[in-house]
Formats: sequence, structure tokens, C-alpha cells
Amino acid sequence: MRDIRHFVNGATFEGASGRFGEVFNPNTGEVQARVQLATAGELDGAVQAALAAFPGWAATNPQRRARVMFEFKRLVEANMQDLAEMLSAEHGKVIADSKGDVQRGLEVIEFTCGIPHVLKGEYTEGAGPGIDVYSMRQPLGVVAGITPFNFPAMIPMWMFGVAIATGNTFILKPSEKDPSLPVRLGELMMEAGAPAGVLNVVHGDKTAVDAILDHPDIKAVSFVGSSDIAQYVYARGTSHGKRVQAMGGAKNHGIVMPDADLDQVVKDLSGAAFGSAGERCMALPVVVPVGKKVADELRERMIAEIETLKVGISNDADAQYGPVVSAAHRQKIADYIQIGKDEGAELVVDGRDFKLQGFEKGFFIGPSFFDGVKPGMKTYHEEIFGPVLQMVRAESFEEAVDLPSKHQYGNGVAIFTRSGRAAREFANRVQVGMVGINVPIPVPVAYHTFGGWKRSAFGDTNQHGMEGLKFWTKVKTITARWPEGETEDSAFVIPTMK
Repeated sequence: MRDIRHFVNGATFEGASGRFGEVFNPNTGEVQARVQLATAGELDGAVQAALAAFPGWAATNPQRRARVMFEFKRLVEANMQDLAEMLSAEHGKVIADSKGDVQRGLEVIEFTCGIPHVLKGEYTEGAGPGIDVYSMRQPLGVVAGITPFNFPAMIPMWMFGVAIATGNTFILKPSEKDPSLPVRLGELMMEAGAPAGVLNVVHGDKTAVDAILDHPDIKAVSFVGSSDIAQYVYARGTSHGKRVQAMGGAKNHGIVMPDADLDQVVKDLSGAAFGSAGERCMALPVVVPVGKKVADELRERMIAEIETLKVGISNDADAQYGPVVSAAHRQKIADYIQIGKDEGAELVVDGRDFKLQGFEKGFFIGPSFFDGVKPGMKTYHEEIFGPVLQMVRAESFEEAVDLPSKHQYGNGVAIFTRSGRAAREFANRVQVGMVGINVPIPVPVAYHTFGGWKRSAFGDTNQHGMEGLKFWTKVKTITARWPEGETEDSAFVIPTMK
């Protein structure tokens, strides 16, 4: 049995906790490896390595740090196929999705290659008589990221890319469900020229998470996961004086106006709702057609589209999506489908009985489609995180705007329309953090910023882009005066109106 080890101070090391988590092959249902689960002491060892590396890395000029990021980007691109296969083997998503996972992370790495420019501070000459004022952004110290199973490449790179480029040293606690790729990213960062201790990968469960949140030398924590855990991470981390950004769950809506191009909408919904088996916080699991005519037509077209979807093993190039990550998660999705049916929603397409010939023990579940879903239902209120599309019919534009605006989550939303006026009004009024206009999955490009509202995010700073730069740095402002001679009077007091 292969053991997946921690990566600390530039090398893998054997943990001593004696505790392990099972890593499955979602295609077959078999255990393929064990991952070591760290103790608080082992987490502290990684922090000490990061502390030792911090002074030298922080003092490295931004151009040299950018060169490391350039080389890391090149190495990841050169290893793209191997990384995608490694990711798919543990997560279950198809190779094309895995490559997309890596690529979207690389786009943030690409942004960090320009770190010398974006780190420039502000300068005011002559703010007072002979006085200049300027600011600089400096790293925080040792920082950490806690990342989910669904994007084991993209989300770690979103976090450690900006953090490391700005001069911090980093502790990554990835999901124990698919931990191999994060370790490989740590190795590639060392190959790119980062000193040992700059990027460390520590595997673990709640013990490791709590150790990160409690550790006095970790100055900031970024988290992505479910909303309940995000709220816990934010509360516990901030209670220890840390800077925390904690991204939670989602229930993203797609509003379909009467003038929308339904051919395009159906294709977009198919990919956004069922792609990656729905295991995305920016998936589109709720469609809101406006008016009965649109709803009836969209329903029939979606049924026909779902019949064309191919579910297959992760290395099947023709499959639209593969298995979900675990047997427990598959059961959770199936339970939600039953709850929806019991609540009175119409289960138009039921994917629970799907079996893939030759892979009957794999964690596969077919696409499911509900009509007649109502806002008061549990399955509408909560995140299913699987290949399940729910239709909530709206009678008017006003009702369609209210649905996502009043939901507990506020991560992403999309509107499908040919009307610029309707799109503009919707984007202005809807109470959601990221909006797509004829774009089903509105994840911003790397030089903008990612973040939701309400229970989709805890903390006041988003990920990557300039918001990420602000999160991983602190501002120092200097007021300088250079007297002309030694006899000039100096006032060691707060300036007055004198």
C-alpha cells in the first residue's frame, strides 16, 4: 500500500502519528493509498521550517521571487498531462476537467509573475513643508491555506501563488481525499528555485485544521469548504488574532428570460450543472425560467440533453463527467434526491440507479433533474454538490431577481437574455457576489477577484487579484522629512495648528 507523506522543508518526511486516511480510486471504489494525518506537533514542525525560511524569502527582491513563479509556471505546464492524470486518479473528474483545474490555478500563478509591479506602493511628494509620504506592502510571515477536495490544484495555487510571491512562507493543508497532487506542486516549487521551507504540505483532518487555527506563529489563513466549516474556521482563527478569509458553500441560480437563446442555454446548463459531477461551488444547480412557456420548453429540451450525457471513468475522453469523490458523498447526493422527491418536487430524471458496466463498485451517479422545486424545500435551501439540476419556476423578472437575492448563499448567479437593459438591471440589483451575463459559471479571470456574499464567504477580503494581494500583505506608511542642517528645530509632538 502506497503511503502519501507530508512535504516539509523541501522534502517528504515520514509522519509519526500512526494515523492514516484512505485514498480511494473513485472509478473502482478500491483503496489505492494511505495518507498520513499529522499531529499538532508535526504541524508545528512545518511552521518552524516556514519561520526559518521567512526572513530570507521576504528579503528576496520581488524580481527574483517573480522569476521563481515564472519557472514554477513553466514546470507545471511541462507536467500538465501527468498532473491531470494524478488528479483524476484520486478525485474522479475526467482528464479534461483536471487539466482545467490545473490551468485555472496557473492563471493566478501567471498574475503573480507581475508581482514587482503590483507590489508598488503610493508616494506623495511635498505632503507638507519638506515632507514626503510613501507606503509599502510587506508580507505577513508564515501563512496557511486549507483547501477542499474538489479543486486540488486550482485552489491551492490561488492561495499559495499570491502568498509566496508577496514574500510569505506557506503551510498548505489539502484535502485528505486527493492529496498527491498538492505534494507534487510543493516539489515543483522547490525545483523552480524556491528555498526549502517556503511551501510546505501537511496532511491531516480536524486535528491539523485546529492546530493551524490555534498556532500563534501563523498570521493568516485562507479556507475553502462548506459554509458551516467556513464559519467555524473564521470564528476560531480570528479569535486567535489571525487574518482569515473563509469561502463556503453555494446554490447558484441561472435565470432564463423569455428572450434567451434556449439552444445555448441548454448546452450551458448541461455543462454547468453536471460537469465535474456537480462538485463545484460555482456549479449551476438551480435554473429559474421566467414564464410557463419558457419553463415548459426548457424542461423538454433539458430532458433530451440529459439523455445524451455520457458518464464514464475519469480517463474516458468521451465522458462528460466521471465518478464523485467517495462512496459517502455519492450516498449523500442520493439521499438529497430522495428528500427532494419526498418534499413534493417532481423527479423528472432520476440518476441514482446508474451503474457503469465493468465499474459497478465505482462512485458513479447519473444526472438527475427536478421540476416544481419551491424555495421552502430543504433541497433548495442546502447545497447538494452533485449532478442534480433543480428547476424553480418564476412568473416574473422581479421574482427571478428575488430568488437568489434571498437565498442563504450568494456565491454566483447567471442571467440568460438578449436584453442589455434586463441584464444591467439584474447585475445591479441581485444580491450575489459574482454575476454572469450569458456566462453560466462566472469565475473571474485571475487579475480580478473571486468571492461570494452572505454564507458563501466569511471575512471581508476576496481571493486572488488585488484583493488577494491585500489579504496576504500589510501596509506600512512612512512620513519622511530631511532637515537641511543640524540647527533646525524639531518638534517631537503631534503636529498642531501652530
